[in-house]
Amino acid sequence: MSLDITHDPKRRSWLASANDAACDFSIQNLPYGIFSNGQASAARVGVALGDQIIDLAALQQAGLLPVREPVQQLVFAQASLNAFIALGSRVWGEVRHQLSALFEAGNPLLRDDAALRVLVLVPMAQATLHLPVDIPGYTDFYSSKEHATNVGSMFRDPKNALLPNWTEMPIGYNGRASSVVVSGTPVRRPNGQLKLPDQDRPIFGACRKLDIELETGFIVGKGNALGEPIPVGQAEQHIFGMVLLNDWSARDIQQWEYVPLGPFNAKTFATSISPWVVTLAALEPFKVAAPPQQPEPLAYLRHAGNDAYDIGLEVKLTPANATGNANGAERTTTITRTNFRHMYWSMAQQLAHHTVSGCNTRVGDLMGSGTISGLQPDSFGSLLELTWNGQRPLTLADGSSRSFIEDGDTLTLTGGCQGDGYRVGFGEVSGTILPAA
Repeated sequence: MSLDITHDPKRRSWLASANDAACDFSIQNLPYGIFSNGQASAARVGVALGDQIIDLAALQQAGLLPVREPVQQLVFAQASLNAFIALGSRVWGEVRHQLSALFEAGNPLLRDDAALRVLVLVPMAQATLHLPVDIPGYTDFYSSKEHATNVGSMFRDPKNALLPNWTEMPIGYNGRASSVVVSGTPVRRPNGQLKLPDQDRPIFGACRKLDIELETGFIVGKGNALGEPIPVGQAEQHIFGMVLLNDWSARDIQQWEYVPLGPFNAKTFATSISPWVVTLAALEPFKVAAPPQQPEPLAYLRHAGNDAYDIGLEVKLTPANATGNANGAERTTTITRTNFRHMYWSMAQQLAHHTVSGCNTRVGDLMGSGTISGLQPDSFGSLLELTWNGQRPLTLADGSSRSFIEDGDTLTLTGGCQGDGYRVGFGEVSGTILPAA
Protein backbone atom coordinates (compact mmCIF):
# COMPACT_ATOMS: atom_id res chain seq x y z
CA MET A 1 0.00 0.00 0.00
CA SER A 2 1.32 3.44 -0.84
CA LEU A 3 0.39 7.07 -0.28
CA ASP A 4 -1.62 8.88 -2.94
CA ILE A 5 -3.68 12.04 -3.43
CA THR A 6 -6.32 10.87 -0.93
CA HIS A 7 -3.67 11.17 1.81
CA ASP A 8 -2.62 14.73 0.93
CA PRO A 9 -2.57 16.61 4.28
CA LYS A 10 -3.44 19.84 2.50
CA ARG A 11 -6.59 18.38 0.91
CA ARG A 12 -9.74 20.03 2.22
CA SER A 13 -13.45 19.44 1.73
CA TRP A 14 -16.21 21.83 0.75
CA LEU A 15 -18.01 20.36 3.78
CA ALA A 16 -16.66 22.80 6.39
CA SER A 17 -17.14 20.53 9.42
CA ALA A 18 -14.68 18.02 7.94
CA ASN A 19 -11.86 20.60 7.97
CA ASP A 20 -11.66 21.07 11.74
CA ALA A 21 -8.27 19.69 12.82
CA ALA A 22 -9.98 18.04 15.80
CA CYS A 23 -12.73 16.37 13.75
CA ASP A 24 -12.35 12.58 13.62
CA PHE A 25 -13.88 12.34 10.17
CA SER A 26 -11.69 14.32 7.80
CA ILE A 27 -11.60 13.90 4.03
CA GLN A 28 -8.38 11.91 4.56
CA ASN A 29 -10.31 9.39 6.68
CA LEU A 30 -13.63 8.35 5.05
CA PRO A 31 -14.54 5.46 7.39
CA TYR A 32 -17.39 3.05 6.63
CA GLY A 33 -20.41 2.19 8.75
CA ILE A 34 -24.06 1.14 8.69
CA PHE A 35 -26.76 3.68 9.50
CA SER A 36 -30.47 4.36 9.28
CA ASN A 37 -32.51 7.55 9.61
CA GLY A 38 -36.07 8.78 9.76
CA GLN A 39 -36.38 9.64 6.09
CA ALA A 40 -35.46 6.14 4.93
CA SER A 41 -35.35 3.72 7.83
CA ALA A 42 -33.65 0.80 6.07
CA ALA A 43 -30.11 0.28 7.34
CA ARG A 44 -27.51 0.90 4.63
CA VAL A 45 -23.86 1.75 4.03
CA GLY A 46 -22.54 5.20 4.83
CA VAL A 47 -19.23 7.01 5.09
CA ALA A 48 -18.55 9.56 7.85
CA LEU A 49 -17.36 13.01 6.77
CA GLY A 50 -17.39 15.89 9.25
CA ASP A 51 -20.76 15.96 10.97
CA GLN A 52 -22.49 14.23 8.04
CA ILE A 53 -22.95 10.71 6.71
CA ILE A 54 -22.54 10.14 2.98
CA ASP A 55 -25.35 7.81 1.91
CA LEU A 56 -23.52 5.54 -0.53
CA ALA A 57 -26.71 3.88 -1.77
CA ALA A 58 -28.13 7.29 -2.73
CA LEU A 59 -24.80 8.39 -4.19
CA GLN A 60 -24.64 5.28 -6.34
CA GLN A 61 -28.25 5.69 -7.45
CA ALA A 62 -27.35 9.21 -8.58
CA GLY A 63 -24.64 7.70 -10.77
CA LEU A 64 -21.75 9.16 -8.78
CA LEU A 65 -20.03 5.97 -7.65
CA PRO A 66 -18.20 3.48 -9.90
CA VAL A 67 -20.40 0.55 -10.92
CA ARG A 68 -18.46 -1.82 -13.14
CA GLU A 69 -20.17 -5.14 -12.43
CA PRO A 70 -23.80 -6.10 -11.66
CA VAL A 71 -22.74 -7.61 -8.32
CA GLN A 72 -21.72 -4.15 -7.09
CA GLN A 73 -25.06 -2.52 -7.69
CA LEU A 74 -26.73 -3.51 -4.41
CA VAL A 75 -23.83 -3.64 -1.99
CA PHE A 76 -24.50 -0.20 -0.52
CA ALA A 77 -28.18 -0.93 0.18
CA GLN A 78 -27.38 -3.70 2.67
CA ALA A 79 -27.37 -3.78 6.46
CA SER A 80 -23.74 -4.86 6.73
CA LEU A 81 -20.46 -4.01 5.02
CA ASN A 82 -19.67 -7.63 4.18
CA ALA A 83 -20.86 -7.59 0.56
CA PHE A 84 -18.92 -4.41 -0.19
CA ILE A 85 -15.80 -5.68 1.57
CA ALA A 86 -15.97 -8.92 -0.41
CA LEU A 87 -15.55 -6.97 -3.68
CA GLY A 88 -11.87 -6.59 -2.82
CA SER A 89 -9.16 -4.00 -2.55
CA ARG A 90 -9.46 -2.69 -6.12
CA VAL A 91 -13.05 -1.61 -5.48
CA TRP A 92 -12.20 -0.24 -2.02
CA GLY A 93 -9.57 1.96 -3.68
CA GLU A 94 -11.90 3.12 -6.45
CA VAL A 95 -14.62 4.16 -4.01
CA ARG A 96 -12.13 5.95 -1.75
CA HIS A 97 -10.73 7.95 -4.66
CA GLN A 98 -14.19 8.81 -5.98
CA LEU A 99 -15.42 10.03 -2.59
CA SER A 100 -12.25 12.03 -2.02
CA ALA A 101 -12.68 13.71 -5.40
CA LEU A 102 -16.42 14.40 -5.01
CA PHE A 103 -15.99 16.09 -1.64
CA GLU A 104 -12.75 17.94 -2.37
CA ALA A 105 -13.12 21.70 -1.92
CA GLY A 106 -12.69 22.56 -5.58
CA ASN A 107 -15.23 20.08 -7.00
CA PRO A 108 -18.57 21.84 -7.74
CA LEU A 109 -20.55 18.71 -8.70
CA LEU A 110 -22.10 18.14 -5.28
CA ARG A 111 -20.96 21.35 -3.65
CA ASP A 112 -23.14 23.54 -5.89
CA ASP A 113 -26.14 21.21 -6.24
CA ALA A 114 -28.33 21.72 -3.17
CA ALA A 115 -30.97 19.21 -4.28
CA LEU A 116 -28.38 16.48 -4.77
CA ARG A 117 -26.71 17.24 -1.45
CA VAL A 118 -30.02 16.69 0.36
CA LEU A 119 -30.25 13.23 -1.22
CA VAL A 120 -26.77 12.03 -0.34
CA LEU A 121 -25.92 13.73 2.98
CA VAL A 122 -27.55 12.75 6.27
CA PRO A 123 -26.75 14.72 9.45
CA MET A 124 -25.01 12.38 11.86
CA ALA A 125 -27.12 13.72 14.71
CA GLN A 126 -30.25 12.41 12.96
CA ALA A 127 -28.90 8.92 12.27
CA THR A 128 -28.87 5.64 14.15
CA LEU A 129 -25.63 3.69 13.84
CA HIS A 130 -25.63 -0.11 13.69
CA LEU A 131 -23.13 -2.95 13.97
CA PRO A 132 -21.02 -2.36 10.85
CA VAL A 133 -20.26 -5.96 9.89
CA ASP A 134 -21.84 -9.39 10.13
CA ILE A 135 -19.14 -11.12 12.20
CA PRO A 136 -18.70 -14.83 11.41
CA GLY A 137 -15.95 -15.33 14.00
CA TYR A 138 -14.17 -13.41 16.75
CA THR A 139 -10.65 -13.96 18.09
CA ASP A 140 -9.04 -11.98 20.89
CA PHE A 141 -5.27 -11.72 21.21
CA TYR A 142 -3.00 -10.90 24.17
CA SER A 143 -0.33 -8.86 22.40
CA SER A 144 0.73 -6.01 24.70
CA LYS A 145 3.96 -6.92 26.48
CA GLU A 146 3.31 -4.29 29.13
CA HIS A 147 -0.19 -5.62 29.84
CA ALA A 148 0.93 -9.26 29.92
CA THR A 149 3.81 -8.34 32.24
CA ASN A 150 1.51 -6.44 34.60
CA VAL A 151 -1.00 -9.30 34.80
CA GLY A 152 1.75 -11.89 35.19
CA SER A 153 3.35 -9.86 37.97
CA MET A 154 0.02 -9.51 39.75
CA PHE A 155 -1.06 -13.15 39.65
CA ARG A 156 2.22 -15.06 39.28
CA ASP A 157 5.89 -14.30 39.89
CA PRO A 158 7.00 -10.73 39.02
CA LYS A 159 10.42 -12.12 38.10
CA ASN A 160 8.82 -14.50 35.59
CA ALA A 161 5.76 -12.51 34.62
CA LEU A 162 5.71 -13.70 31.00
CA LEU A 163 5.19 -17.37 30.28
CA PRO A 164 7.87 -18.90 28.01
CA ASN A 165 5.60 -18.98 24.95
CA TRP A 166 4.58 -15.31 25.11
CA THR A 167 7.62 -13.91 23.24
CA GLU A 168 7.48 -16.70 20.67
CA MET A 169 3.96 -16.27 19.27
CA PRO A 170 0.84 -14.05 19.47
CA ILE A 171 -1.29 -15.65 22.20
CA GLY A 172 -5.04 -15.64 21.51
CA TYR A 173 -8.33 -17.39 22.15
CA ASN A 174 -11.54 -17.80 20.17
CA GLY A 175 -14.31 -15.64 21.61
CA ARG A 176 -18.04 -15.30 20.97
CA ALA A 177 -19.01 -13.42 17.81
CA SER A 178 -22.68 -13.57 18.86
CA SER A 179 -22.18 -11.14 21.76
CA VAL A 180 -20.29 -8.43 19.84
CA VAL A 181 -22.41 -5.27 20.05
CA VAL A 182 -22.19 -1.77 18.64
CA SER A 183 -21.28 1.29 20.69
CA GLY A 184 -24.14 2.57 22.86
CA THR A 185 -25.57 -0.87 23.60
CA PRO A 186 -26.04 -1.27 27.38
CA VAL A 187 -24.07 -4.11 28.97
CA ARG A 188 -25.56 -6.20 31.77
CA ARG A 189 -23.26 -7.22 34.61
CA PRO A 190 -22.70 -10.97 34.29
CA ASN A 191 -23.39 -13.67 36.86
CA GLY A 192 -21.11 -16.62 37.36
CA GLN A 193 -19.00 -18.69 39.71
CA LEU A 194 -16.80 -16.72 42.08
CA LYS A 195 -14.11 -18.27 44.29
CA LEU A 196 -13.64 -16.22 47.44
CA PRO A 197 -10.24 -16.54 49.13
CA ASP A 198 -11.69 -17.59 52.50
CA GLN A 199 -13.99 -20.32 51.16
CA ASP A 200 -13.27 -23.84 49.93
CA ARG A 201 -15.91 -23.90 47.21
CA PRO A 202 -17.14 -21.24 44.74
CA ILE A 203 -20.34 -19.28 45.15
CA PHE A 204 -22.71 -18.13 42.41
CA GLY A 205 -23.40 -14.43 42.05
CA ALA A 206 -22.92 -11.18 40.20
CA CYS A 207 -19.44 -10.22 39.07
CA ARG A 208 -17.74 -8.01 41.67
CA LYS A 209 -14.70 -7.03 39.58
CA LEU A 210 -16.12 -5.82 36.27
CA ASP A 211 -13.48 -4.31 34.01
CA ILE A 212 -12.76 -2.89 30.58
CA GLU A 213 -10.07 -3.85 28.12
CA LEU A 214 -8.94 -0.99 25.91
CA GLU A 215 -8.37 -2.60 22.53
CA THR A 216 -8.60 -2.14 18.81
CA GLY A 217 -9.85 -4.78 16.41
CA PHE A 218 -9.28 -5.47 12.74
CA ILE A 219 -11.81 -6.69 10.19
CA VAL A 220 -10.78 -9.42 7.76
CA GLY A 221 -11.33 -8.18 4.21
CA LYS A 222 -10.15 -11.23 2.30
CA GLY A 223 -10.40 -14.72 3.70
CA ASN A 224 -8.18 -17.71 3.10
CA ALA A 225 -9.10 -21.26 2.16
CA LEU A 226 -8.96 -24.07 4.71
CA GLY A 227 -5.42 -25.43 4.80
CA GLU A 228 -3.86 -22.38 3.11
CA PRO A 229 -2.07 -20.07 5.62
CA ILE A 230 -1.70 -16.34 5.02
CA PRO A 231 2.01 -15.36 4.82
CA VAL A 232 2.96 -12.56 7.19
CA GLY A 233 4.17 -10.42 4.28
CA GLN A 234 0.73 -10.60 2.65
CA ALA A 235 -1.37 -10.34 5.80
CA GLU A 236 -2.21 -6.63 5.57
CA GLN A 237 -3.68 -7.25 2.11
CA HIS A 238 -6.28 -9.40 3.91
CA ILE A 239 -7.30 -6.63 6.35
CA PHE A 240 -10.06 -4.15 5.46
CA GLY A 241 -9.84 -1.82 8.44
CA MET A 242 -9.90 -1.27 12.18
CA VAL A 243 -12.39 -0.47 14.94
CA LEU A 244 -12.15 0.48 18.60
CA LEU A 245 -12.96 -2.48 20.83
CA ASN A 246 -13.84 -2.89 24.50
CA ASP A 247 -13.61 -6.51 25.58
CA TRP A 248 -15.55 -6.24 28.85
CA SER A 249 -14.08 -8.61 31.44
CA ALA A 250 -15.37 -10.17 34.66
CA ARG A 251 -12.04 -10.49 36.46
CA ASP A 252 -13.25 -12.54 39.43
CA ILE A 253 -15.10 -15.03 37.22
CA GLN A 254 -12.03 -15.17 34.98
CA GLN A 255 -9.59 -15.82 37.81
CA TRP A 256 -11.53 -18.92 38.90
CA GLU A 257 -12.31 -20.37 35.46
CA TYR A 258 -9.31 -19.63 33.25
CA VAL A 259 -7.16 -22.64 34.25
CA PRO A 260 -6.66 -24.78 32.23
CA LEU A 261 -8.36 -23.61 29.01
CA GLY A 262 -8.50 -19.83 29.33
CA PRO A 263 -11.33 -17.29 29.73
CA PHE A 264 -14.90 -18.37 29.03
CA ASN A 265 -17.93 -16.77 30.70
CA ALA A 266 -15.70 -13.96 31.96
CA LYS A 267 -15.55 -12.66 28.38
CA THR A 268 -18.57 -14.07 26.52
CA PHE A 269 -21.23 -11.71 27.89
CA ALA A 270 -20.32 -8.68 25.71
CA THR A 271 -17.68 -7.13 23.46
CA SER A 272 -18.38 -3.58 22.25
CA ILE A 273 -17.01 -2.10 19.00
CA SER A 274 -17.18 1.33 17.42
CA PRO A 275 -19.65 1.83 14.54
CA TRP A 276 -17.08 3.23 12.10
CA VAL A 277 -14.47 1.04 10.38
CA VAL A 278 -11.34 3.04 9.57
CA THR A 279 -9.66 1.51 6.53
CA LEU A 280 -6.00 0.53 6.44
CA ALA A 281 -5.75 2.86 3.44
CA ALA A 282 -6.66 5.82 5.67
CA LEU A 283 -4.14 4.72 8.31
CA GLU A 284 -1.24 4.31 5.87
CA PRO A 285 0.42 7.69 6.67
CA PHE A 286 0.59 6.74 10.35
CA LYS A 287 2.60 3.53 10.06
CA VAL A 288 5.59 3.43 12.41
CA ALA A 289 8.23 0.97 13.49
CA ALA A 290 7.05 -1.74 15.86
CA PRO A 291 8.82 -2.41 19.18
CA PRO A 292 11.91 -4.63 18.90
CA GLN A 293 11.22 -8.34 19.32
CA GLN A 294 13.60 -10.56 21.27
CA PRO A 295 14.16 -13.37 20.60
CA GLU A 296 13.80 -13.00 16.84
CA PRO A 297 10.49 -14.61 15.85
CA LEU A 298 10.42 -17.86 13.91
CA ALA A 299 10.61 -17.38 10.15
CA TYR A 300 6.85 -17.46 9.50
CA LEU A 301 6.39 -14.47 11.85
CA ARG A 302 9.28 -12.31 10.64
CA HIS A 303 8.09 -9.14 8.93
CA ALA A 304 10.34 -6.35 7.68
CA GLY A 305 9.26 -2.70 7.58
CA ASN A 306 6.87 -0.57 9.59
CA ASP A 307 3.86 -2.57 10.72
CA ALA A 308 2.72 -0.63 13.79
CA TYR A 309 0.37 2.38 13.75
CA ASP A 310 0.53 5.64 15.71
CA ILE A 311 -3.02 5.63 17.11
CA GLY A 312 -3.61 7.60 20.31
CA LEU A 313 -6.22 6.05 22.63
CA GLU A 314 -8.15 7.23 25.69
CA VAL A 315 -10.74 5.90 28.15
CA LYS A 316 -13.24 8.08 30.01
CA LEU A 317 -15.44 7.02 32.92
CA THR A 318 -18.72 8.79 33.70
CA PRO A 319 -20.38 7.63 36.95
CA ALA A 320 -24.16 7.55 37.10
CA ASN A 321 -24.35 9.15 40.53
CA ALA A 322 -21.91 12.00 39.91
CA THR A 323 -22.77 15.68 39.97
CA GLY A 324 -21.79 18.09 37.25
CA ASN A 325 -23.08 20.40 34.59
CA ALA A 326 -25.71 19.45 32.05
CA ASN A 327 -23.32 17.99 29.50
CA GLY A 328 -21.50 15.88 32.06
CA ALA A 329 -18.08 17.37 31.39
CA GLU A 330 -17.29 17.97 35.08
CA ARG A 331 -18.22 14.44 36.09
CA THR A 332 -16.30 12.58 33.40
CA THR A 333 -12.75 11.44 34.17
CA THR A 334 -10.11 10.40 31.66
CA ILE A 335 -8.66 7.34 33.37
CA THR A 336 -6.00 6.37 30.84
CA ARG A 337 -4.15 7.48 27.71
CA THR A 338 -2.03 5.13 25.62
CA ASN A 339 -1.03 4.34 22.02
CA PHE A 340 -1.47 1.36 19.70
CA ARG A 341 2.15 1.68 18.57
CA HIS A 342 3.26 -0.05 21.79
CA MET A 343 1.84 -3.44 20.72
CA TYR A 344 4.51 -6.14 20.67
CA TRP A 345 2.78 -8.39 18.13
CA SER A 346 1.46 -6.68 14.99
CA MET A 347 -1.83 -7.32 13.20
CA ALA A 348 0.09 -8.97 10.35
CA GLN A 349 1.78 -11.36 12.78
CA GLN A 350 -1.52 -12.09 14.52
CA LEU A 351 -3.23 -13.02 11.25
CA ALA A 352 -0.27 -15.06 10.01
CA HIS A 353 -0.13 -17.01 13.28
CA HIS A 354 -3.91 -17.48 13.36
CA THR A 355 -3.85 -19.15 9.94
CA VAL A 356 -0.48 -20.97 10.03
CA SER A 357 -2.22 -24.16 11.19
CA GLY A 358 -4.45 -23.99 8.11
CA CYS A 359 -7.35 -22.27 9.92
CA ASN A 360 -9.54 -20.45 7.41
CA THR A 361 -10.84 -16.92 7.95
CA ARG A 362 -13.86 -15.21 6.39
CA VAL A 363 -14.82 -11.71 5.33
CA GLY A 364 -16.03 -9.85 8.41
CA ASP A 365 -14.07 -11.87 10.97
CA LEU A 366 -13.07 -9.71 13.94
CA MET A 367 -9.63 -9.96 15.55
CA GLY A 368 -9.10 -8.10 18.85
CA SER A 369 -5.66 -6.70 19.64
CA GLY A 370 -5.71 -7.55 23.33
CA THR A 371 -5.50 -4.92 26.05
CA ILE A 372 -3.23 -2.04 25.00
CA SER A 373 -1.05 -0.79 27.84
CA GLY A 374 1.89 1.59 27.80
CA LEU A 375 4.95 1.80 30.02
CA GLN A 376 3.58 4.32 32.55
CA PRO A 377 0.87 3.61 35.15
CA ASP A 378 -1.44 6.22 33.61
CA SER A 379 -1.22 4.42 30.26
CA PHE A 380 -2.51 1.03 31.40
CA GLY A 381 -5.47 -0.29 29.41
CA SER A 382 -7.60 -1.86 32.16
CA LEU A 383 -8.83 -1.06 35.66
CA LEU A 384 -7.18 -4.28 36.81
CA GLU A 385 -3.84 -2.61 36.10
CA LEU A 386 -4.78 1.00 36.84
CA THR A 387 -5.90 0.06 40.38
CA TRP A 388 -3.56 -2.94 40.69
CA ASN A 389 -6.46 -5.33 41.29
CA GLY A 390 -8.24 -2.86 43.53
CA GLN A 391 -5.31 -2.11 45.84
CA ARG A 392 -4.95 1.48 44.56
CA PRO A 393 -8.44 2.86 43.75
CA LEU A 394 -8.78 5.72 41.27
CA THR A 395 -10.19 9.05 42.41
CA LEU A 396 -12.67 10.45 39.89
CA ALA A 397 -13.39 14.08 39.03
CA ASP A 398 -16.50 14.15 41.25
CA GLY A 399 -14.55 12.91 44.28
CA SER A 400 -15.79 9.33 44.18
CA SER A 401 -13.42 6.39 43.74
CA ARG A 402 -13.34 3.23 41.64
CA SER A 403 -11.51 -0.06 41.93
CA PHE A 404 -13.69 -1.67 39.27
CA ILE A 405 -16.80 -0.65 37.31
CA GLU A 406 -20.03 0.00 39.21
CA ASP A 407 -23.60 -0.29 37.95
CA GLY A 408 -24.62 2.81 36.01
CA ASP A 409 -21.06 3.71 35.02
CA THR A 410 -20.48 4.60 31.38
CA LEU A 411 -17.12 3.78 29.85
CA THR A 412 -16.12 5.53 26.60
CA LEU A 413 -13.11 4.66 24.45
CA THR A 414 -11.85 7.11 21.83
CA GLY A 415 -8.90 7.07 19.48
CA GLY A 416 -7.33 8.40 16.34
CA CYS A 417 -4.27 9.56 14.43
CA GLN A 418 -3.36 13.25 14.33
CA GLY A 419 -1.98 14.53 11.04
CA ASP A 420 -0.81 17.99 10.04
CA GLY A 421 -4.06 19.96 10.29
CA TYR A 422 -6.35 16.94 10.07
CA ARG A 423 -7.34 13.86 12.06
CA VAL A 424 -8.11 10.26 11.16
CA GLY A 425 -10.31 9.22 14.08
CA PHE A 426 -12.47 6.27 15.07
CA GLY A 427 -15.29 8.10 16.84
CA GLU A 428 -16.04 6.28 20.06
CA VAL A 429 -17.22 3.04 21.61
CA SER A 430 -19.22 3.40 24.79
CA GLY A 431 -21.37 1.27 27.04
CA THR A 432 -23.32 1.72 30.26
CA ILE A 433 -23.43 -1.06 32.85
CA LEU A 434 -26.81 -2.42 33.90
CA PRO A 435 -27.32 -4.39 37.13
CA ALA A 436 -26.98 -8.17 36.98
CA ALA A 437 -30.10 -10.14 36.13
